Amino acid sequence: TLRGGGAQFAAMSGVRNDDDGTEGGISAIKFEVFGRVQGVFFRKHTKRVADELGLVGWVMNTPKGTVTGEAQGPPQQVAAMEHWLGSTGSPKSVIERLVISQRRTLPSPTFTSFKIRK
Repeated sequence: TLRGGGAQFAAMSGVRNDDDGTEGGISAIKFEVFGRVQGVFFRKHTKRVADELGLVGWVMNTPKGTVTGEAQGPPQQVAAMEHWLGSTGSPKSVIERLVISQRRTLPSPTFTSFKIRK
């Protein structure tokens, strides 16, 4: 199944980590995921998928029960992460909706790794 499997998801979506696709710059998104996304290892799985896709950024829980973060990397990999955040998530999560509050192209990443923020 695709649920929670970042490498398997990336392979099935045609995204390859070795094809960095950075010719047009680095894609960057700010996201917020609504639904049952806290207490279900959503941040841990998000970091694992981001690492498998070669993305940098961060993810954290919010006081209102959502998960928010930023992801940066090659456009195809960011698109794969966006799809995962909005439709797959962690195995026990129930995603109601994904909101992308900002989408931009950067000359280079502003983070060096993907972190879980407390």
